[in-house]
Amino acid sequence: MQSKSAKFCKKVLRSLIVLATIGLFLLLVYYILVWTGLWESLNSVEKLKILIADLGFWGRITFVLLQFLQVTIIPIPSTILTVGGAIIFGPLQGSLLSLSGILLGSIFAFYLGRKFGRRLVCFMVGEQSQKKWVKFLSRAKYTFFVMMLLPIFPDDVLCLVAGLTNMSWAFFVTTNLICRPVGIFATSYLGSGELIPYHGWGLIVWAVILVAAIVVMWLVTKYEQNIENFMLTTFKKHKKS
Repeated sequence: MQSKSAKFCKKVLRSLIVLATIGLFLLLVYYILVWTGLWESLNSVEKLKILIADLGFWGRITFVLLQFLQVTIIPIPSTILTVGGAIIFGPLQGSLLSLSGILLGSIFAFYLGRKFGRRLVCFMVGEQSQKKWVKFLSRAKYTFFVMMLLPIFPDDVLCLVAGLTNMSWAFFVTTNLICRPVGIFATSYLGSGELIPYHGWGLIVWAVILVAAIVVMWLVTKYEQNIENFMLTTFKKHKKS
């Protein structure tokens, strides 16, 4: 029989191999993005629009892939890509394309957290962020449902960290199928400028939306236990009926 120290060394070695493999993969993706010019375009809606338009038919596939990667690997806000998709393809088509990539990316992120554990999550989001959200989600499972409805929380980090908790696959997938479309369609239609312009009276409305988003974020984090109890009671009543 192998000694405990030998088993521990093998476990550490496997973890290091996994982290090294993922690190090399991230580095490869980064260099590909830089080489193709995608990296420079990711933080600019206008540059992204030009780049995607130049790709023609493959632009849609590239856009879905970018949304998948931003959930799992690329550290950029999903709002930029979602708004960019709405401007390039229109709110409806942009929303559907964003939804495809983000849903697949969310499920894969949860799988990574569940399969490879704390070391990988710490490597990808940082130890402090990992500890903070694991502690939060461990006691606020149903609040996760509310947070995923609102495009103001770090959804991608939450999906990755959720894999470390006792959250079931069924609950996670159901939450994403219900909540992701709400946030994505709202971001696409509002961000496209068709409903609320980025000039004149629209600037006042955007200021109100920004303040409201900050207030909602504060309320959810401050009263998460109250939200958790309310959601738990609601789900129990729904199961009984």
